[in-house]
Amino acid sequence: MKSFALRFTLFGFAAVALAPMLQAAEPVRHSFLGVGKGAKTVIVGENGEVEWSLDVPASDGWVLPNGNVILALYATKGFPNGGVVEVDCKTKEFVWSYAGRQKETSTVQPLPNDEFLVAELGPEPRAVVIDKSGEVLKTTPLQCQKQNFHMQTRMLRVLPNGNYLAPHLLDFAVKEYDPKTGEVVKTFPTDDRGRAKRDWPFTAIRLKNGNTLVACTNGNRVIELDENGKIVWSVTNEDLGENVIDDACGAQRLPNGNTVVASYHARGNAVKLFEVTRDKKIVWRYAGGRHGFHHFQILTTNGKPLAENTWK
Repeated sequence: MKSFALRFTLFGFAAVALAPMLQAAEPVRHSFLGVGKGAKTVIVGENGEVEWSLDVPASDGWVLPNGNVILALYATKGFPNGGVVEVDCKTKEFVWSYAGRQKETSTVQPLPNDEFLVAELGPEPRAVVIDKSGEVLKTTPLQCQKQNFHMQTRMLRVLPNGNYLAPHLLDFAVKEYDPKTGEVVKTFPTDDRGRAKRDWPFTAIRLKNGNTLVACTNGNRVIELDENGKIVWSVTNEDLGENVIDDACGAQRLPNGNTVVASYHARGNAVKLFEVTRDKKIVWRYAGGRHGFHHFQILTTNGKPLAENTWK
């Protein structure tokens, strides 16, 4: 009897001690900015509700430190070739704007000193650095096909070393440029599965470890390449066991090492955004709205703003 009581007491103590460890982790919640051609530009709260919207088609965008939103517009009223606008979120008025000078304006990235990196598509595809007055400060030609303007490049980004990283869809390649000379210093092909798979690179992100994360649109996969172009990680629908990737356009690597992916072709109740771990487990998904997003920016996670929020 004494022995049984002792065992029960010890077991009960262990159960109490382990209880906090057995509690389920807090569900992941994100707020984000979402942009797309068919969808409104929106800011969605952690509860999944739209907190702010603007009825303009955009392919790229960021929430700025001052709370305004910067957007790369598709062709729309007043911007026949697309352009760049900074939007006052309170009034929804344009603080300043830049009208695209070729056929399309696909991306914008905020730089220091109130400057912005812009990708212009057309007969002479180029990277452009502009200021808030709309003045062109610097241009760099992009080396890609010129037959299909829309499919020349998307998420052009500046790297910590000052070079540009450009995903060229129909070239099946991500190219790193020296902006001073326009020279391609490194190329990362994305046609390892054959071009019929349509692994068109849409988003390319240089990670802290030197690897490059690439979202491969119609190929419905995201790959991570080392400095030699070798695939060291990837995720597909086959890995996930469900068809949650439907045109992988935007991607963002979070500080915790997880990756958020946008499914642009998703419609209705289908998943538009999801977060996947390194071991390919989905830990968050968003299925709101009618249209998928070309790109997005995760703003907060469980109430906390993201630190180092530039890997997109």
